[in-house]
Amino acid sequence: MRQQIPISEIMTKNIIAITPSEDLERAEVLFKRHKIKHIPVMANGVIIGMLSFTDLMRISFSETSDDTDSVDSVVYNSFTIEQVMAKDVVTVRSNASIKEVARILAERGFHALPIVDNGELVGIVSSTDLLYYLEKLL
Repeated sequence: MRQQIPISEIMTKNIIAITPSEDLERAEVLFKRHKIKHIPVMANGVIIGMLSFTDLMRISFSETSDDTDSVDSVVYNSFTIEQVMAKDVVTVRSNASIKEVARILAERGFHALPIVDNGELVGIVSSTDLLYYLEKLL
């Protein structure tokens, strides 16, 4: 059955991650360079948060005014990754079904989930990954 296909079949395995000691400017560079929207935040090999491009843009818009100050000078020096990231991270195992992961994303309003096996980050799946999977089925 298609609904029993594990998420490991469609997850992104080439993970771009960041540490809480890095800065928001570095995060923006990673988002743009790799054309991604979510970055796991890792400390000592453990995922401690998720940083989304939307979170970064949200603080940029709320903290900048109509003047010409650059976003990086106003925002990036005012906040840390730990202050901006989502801290209550929901994870799933790589053997979770695609259907189960789609349900979690829809019900919780997430756009990405880290995939963790035995405490190790092994992948990430986004709503875009699920849309590409759906496209192949149709």
